[in-house]
Amino acid sequence: MTRTILDIHILQTVPPSNLNRDDTGTPKSAYFGGVRRARVSSQAWKRATRTAFTELLPAEVLGVRTKKVAEALAERIVLRDKSLESVAVELAAETLKVATGSVIEPPKRRAKNDEAEAAAPESKYLMFLSVRQLDALAELAVEGSDGGNVKTLEKYLKDKENKTKARQAVDTGHSVDIALFGRMVADASDLNVDAATQVAHALSVHRSDIESDYYTAVDDRSRDDESGAGMIGSIDFNSATLYRYAAVDVDALHRNLGSGLREGESPTAPAEKAVGAFLDAFITSLPTGKINTFGNHTLPSAVIVKIRDSRPISFVNAFEEPVPKSPEGGFLRESCERLAEFVPDLERQYGQTCADDTCWVFRVGSATESLATLGTRVPLDILIREVTESVAGRLGSVA
Repeated sequence: MTRTILDIHILQTVPPSNLNRDDTGTPKSAYFGGVRRARVSSQAWKRATRTAFTELLPAEVLGVRTKKVAEALAERIVLRDKSLESVAVELAAETLKVATGSVIEPPKRRAKNDEAEAAAPESKYLMFLSVRQLDALAELAVEGSDGGNVKTLEKYLKDKENKTKARQAVDTGHSVDIALFGRMVADASDLNVDAATQVAHALSVHRSDIESDYYTAVDDRSRDDESGAGMIGSIDFNSATLYRYAAVDVDALHRNLGSGLREGESPTAPAEKAVGAFLDAFITSLPTGKINTFGNHTLPSAVIVKIRDSRPISFVNAFEEPVPKSPEGGFLRESCERLAEFVPDLERQYGQTCADDTCWVFRVGSATESLATLGTRVPLDILIREVTESVAGRLGSVA
């Protein structure tokens, strides 16, 4: 069966920074090809991508991932009936218990002045729900509580038909971020959503050492005769040219999102918009670890996008042998030359060559010139538009 797989390959150089640190505050790293590489975890870049969605997509097609899910639902209940404000959290907790099978109760933590008793109920783990799902549950809570009576709602949700409605409210109307990155509901595996996107840990194409910056801070009110710093400390950092990779199973994304809901909208419109938003957000986003300290606001130097018919393929093995520093310094030029040689050979040997109209290259600067043979050169806005149009055509042909 022919599939639609979107492969995204990125080379991005980042100056001294600490994008993603471990429990000791040190930039994350990994061994690959026998040498230590800089690493940025997939979770860090997925979080940055999700954050970027807020600028690219309307709130109603996004989700919220939180333990404070009862509070989130209570807000949607109050929007429907302000008179239920005093009992909205209780109604929300009861509705969520039935809809997700999860325990929703105040956190058992010590607090002064009986804070724990007054705390709003929470789930025991992060719960990922879309705005549409919260709205559907809010409608159910308002309808079933008959004016805000929790006991009435409990009885209402014991009815088999209403219980099924609550379950369906959580299992339909997935947001773009849930459809892309998936969801796990520990207490109800049937509500799990398989991610349509796979994001690799970003790795430096070369060996990367960790350095340490010793810093001091001056006390503004120190007198001239008071020597020494007001504070001293150190922070670890590294710099790297990173290879980043992500794959989107467009067919799975379409299944997760379902058909368009608006009148006159194409059935594949939600998936098309999600692909465009993901492409834009994944390329341009950046994890914000220690960003105020280092100001490492770089953008990718090269992006290769391919639409495949069978399976995703990463090009990370082009860098299994670490890229050496060029005589003039720098790793980008050699990295591009590696890809220009490795990609056609890999695709030819495995019979995975892409058609000319399904391969794009977005690049900046003379160091990336060797990538010209790997696809049609386009600026970012054209890249997003043409990929989205290609996805629409492929989905439309099988819809």
